[in-house]
Amino acid sequence: MPDHVIWMTIRTGVIVAVVVVLAAFAIACTTSCEAPSAPAEKSGDQMTEHQFPVQKTDEQWREQLTEEQYHVLREAGTERAFTGKYWDEHADGIYHCAGCGNALFDAEHKFDSGTGWPSYTRPIDEGAVAEREDNSHGMTRTEVVCADCGGHLGHVFTDGPEPTSLRYCINSAALTLKGRQAGAGDAK
Repeated sequence: MPDHVIWMTIRTGVIVAVVVVLAAFAIACTTSCEAPSAPAEKSGDQMTEHQFPVQKTDEQWREQLTEEQYHVLREAGTERAFTGKYWDEHADGIYHCAGCGNALFDAEHKFDSGTGWPSYTRPIDEGAVAEREDNSHGMTRTEVVCADCGGHLGHVFTDGPEPTSLRYCINSAALTLKGRQAGAGDAK
């Protein structure tokens, strides 16, 4: 076989492999079709099975939440990058769970990660969120859920800024921004 045919075959194979890897990465970054695993409780850095304090039927969640909120919070979905309400929000306040109202993140800990999702260096307090291993889409990540209702919020990564080096990458659909005074409405 002539050399140019061999090189064309190799080049075509490499291009196909790159396209397949990029497609898999794009799917993993933009959506999660898996239903959340059973509710869990924070135990150190990981969670063990338990019942969350806020319990509702699937029908009650569907009545309360928008379609996108339901997909993110109850089906562990992911909104597309740069499309959520809070990815570029700079108002002061407290971010609460859109499902149950639990206070999750302080705007003081929010930073621009360049990812297109709201990102925080830490939760508002240690008991606000819980974490569990997420092995979906052929990778291992740490999922972040609301400690009160078990709603999927997003994931936490170890590539954040100091002092924590953490990046809580959270879906806007899982959040509601409220002013610092109790009972305040949307901060916008």
